[in-house]
Amino acid sequence: MRYAVVTPGGDRICWVELPGQEPPRVYVHGLGATSPAYFAEIAVHPLLAGPRSLLIDLLGHGLSDRPTGFDYTLDSHADALANALTSAGVTGAELIAHSMGGSVAIVLAARHPHLVSRLVLIDANLDPLPRRPGSGGSSGIAAYSEQAFLEGGWEEVRDRVGPHWWATMRLAGREALHRSAVHLIRGSVPTMRELLLDLRIPRTYLLPEADGPLPGADALAAAGVAVVAIPDCGHNIMLDNPEAFAQATAAACADREARPDRHAE
Repeated sequence: MRYAVVTPGGDRICWVELPGQEPPRVYVHGLGATSPAYFAEIAVHPLLAGPRSLLIDLLGHGLSDRPTGFDYTLDSHADALANALTSAGVTGAELIAHSMGGSVAIVLAARHPHLVSRLVLIDANLDPLPRRPGSGGSSGIAAYSEQAFLEGGWEEVRDRVGPHWWATMRLAGREALHRSAVHLIRGSVPTMRELLLDLRIPRTYLLPEADGPLPGADALAAAGVAVVAIPDCGHNIMLDNPEAFAQATAAACADREARPDRHAE
């Protein structure tokens, strides 16, 4: 495991690194997750192995520190990640980022463009969301006040999300989990979608085929974002259908054409 100090208070972001060729490839997990658990199989897949790969945990999650004084906004997550990548000597990285991690990756690319050469977004949040009491994801977590979440709301969320997600969610700091969810549903300013449209790097957006057309897909395609539907999967595409995910991601990283709603075989 490697780490870098990313805040003035000495808080550390940690990652698992696989040696390889430049440019580096950085994997970023979603809310309540951890990159080694979600991306280890993918990072060594024959179609994707070879580059130097960092399976990195955002502050407050997984292997990384869980400071209670950090605000966990998307901007702050992106800046902390930028500090870690800079410490690791990373520039021009290919970012493969899931869900909330995709939102952070978009903000990172906008705020620190020298660090990112390509984005592969996995069912990432592009727009603000409403609070939804009783749901298991970010909208449900953010429906609690922070105090209510810390005093018992986290147990209700634990029971709703089930053992698979809770296996990694339990590693996150509770303040980190709640604040990250709150700021994720608020989104960035400009929104993640607006930032993504303005970026001038190769960008691919992967989504589950079963979800139907991605809202705003035509505008994304017009801006050069490849939207690729992956069959036989849910939100955790890389876990549910790793072969199709690896094919689509390898194509995106090789600059092969990826048209909107093209299906991975």
